[in-house]
Amino acid sequence: MSARDLSLGVDVGGTNTDAVILDGSGAVLAHTKQPTSDDVTGGIRASIADVLATIGTDRNRVSRVMLGTTHATNAIVQRRRLDRVAMIRLGAPAATEYPPLTGWPQDLVDMVLADSAMLGGGHMVDGTPISPLDRDGILRFVDGLDHFDAIAVAGIFSPSSPEQELEVAELLRGHLGPDARVFLSQDIGPTGLLERENATLLNAALYSVASSVTEALVTVVAEEGLDAVTFFAQNDGTLMSLDYATQYPVLTIGSGPANSIRGAAYLSGHDDAIVIDVGGTTSDLGVVVGGFPRESTLPREIGGVRTNFRMPDVLSVGIGGGTIVDVATGRVGPESVGYRINREGLLFGGSTPTLTDAAALGGRSVAGRSLPALPGATSQALERAWEVVADRLDQAVERLSLGRVDIPLVVVGGGGFLVPDRLPSAGEILRPDHGGVANAVGAAISLAGGRADHMASMEDREDAIAQASEAAIAKAIQAGADPLEVSVVEILETHVPYTARPTVNVSVKAAGPLATLTADVAVG
Repeated sequence: MSARDLSLGVDVGGTNTDAVILDGSGAVLAHTKQPTSDDVTGGIRASIADVLATIGTDRNRVSRVMLGTTHATNAIVQRRRLDRVAMIRLGAPAATEYPPLTGWPQDLVDMVLADSAMLGGGHMVDGTPISPLDRDGILRFVDGLDHFDAIAVAGIFSPSSPEQELEVAELLRGHLGPDARVFLSQDIGPTGLLERENATLLNAALYSVASSVTEALVTVVAEEGLDAVTFFAQNDGTLMSLDYATQYPVLTIGSGPANSIRGAAYLSGHDDAIVIDVGGTTSDLGVVVGGFPRESTLPREIGGVRTNFRMPDVLSVGIGGGTIVDVATGRVGPESVGYRINREGLLFGGSTPTLTDAAALGGRSVAGRSLPALPGATSQALERAWEVVADRLDQAVERLSLGRVDIPLVVVGGGGFLVPDRLPSAGEILRPDHGGVANAVGAAISLAGGRADHMASMEDREDAIAQASEAAIAKAIQAGADPLEVSVVEILETHVPYTARPTVNVSVKAAGPLATLTADVAVG
């Protein structure tokens, strides 16, 4: 008999799909890096099969499979397989000057929007209704639609006054049927109507994309005969169940950087550090605080759409292993040979000078290879490029460190050899084992999490914290956390300006270990 104590983490990137298997103590038992396939399923299948083959009969000990993916982001950016969504805004006669989808790229509007309506409803900051909910107007709008896959609903100040959105969802499902896809903005983002509305509409448009990735993972797990519970990684470095991910796919955007940051912190043993993940085209830098990614306080654009759901605070620099060095001009990037580095780089017999070649010329050991004899101009260009790399990375670290020079820098990713052993703006530079698959490790170790916001007057601050905490814990449990071990891990309070009396917005994050499987199984 053997305990089912193994976790399998998968991260689907644009170029590679990584997978790892961790045991109950967190040790890496197997890892792999496989090409990402166009249909997603192929890359997931290859990576999972490879790590399972490595552990042999211990495969029966795998009880959880966690997946992180950039698929939702790519679908928005590339305008692929998005559903058509009808948008209902509750707030008239206020907030009608800027209609839904203001500022969106026109091609994305044409693809996604079935129609929109601004109807009576919404709340003031203190919870006072702006106007009565226009139930008849909602039904007339829906009945007049030609074709739509989902309906998104956004009410003014609905995160702190959710009653009207919930009433609309009940109304629509009663009118259209219980299986109608209705998405509420209170579940997606904090206050800030336009950005929250944008995020809700994107979330609704991603339903079919999320379903396809979910089906791909379930298919591969079934093919491999694994009796395992499956989870998706989300933006804040925590996990959610597959059902939850299908309902809220927009929360997977940013899961790739979040996984890398969490994985780097875990592998290095540092819960407070700057992380740099060096790939073939870019270096992504983030900050881990208390074991979780530091979140951006600014609205983020996804595919040209401004949103306000929480994302890791990530700085991307055009420095990667495939970044091209122009010998004639000395320019470094931003062009990259990407995954073609193994064919086109000088180190691999190609004709294109890259930063991988600059690293090899500078004495770095890369794939056990040596550079051929190079013309003087090429050598000089590569030497200068190596200096440019150090300068750009140092500037990036300085921006994230906020002036501190004692914060460790954890280097992960396949192009980690590009990071010098010393940077003036960084503290100790760490290169943990298995750093090349830190993203998959981050997925495998993640906790289940949930978040909730509540706005109230300062007099009711304690009640607001209690209500937001209760809602966040409930969402974490819905995402798969053990009800007995979930707890609040972060409370943020923001004072709200221009209100008649002092008002505070409370944002609470809860997280906990996944609900455990206690059954033992016989190892075949």
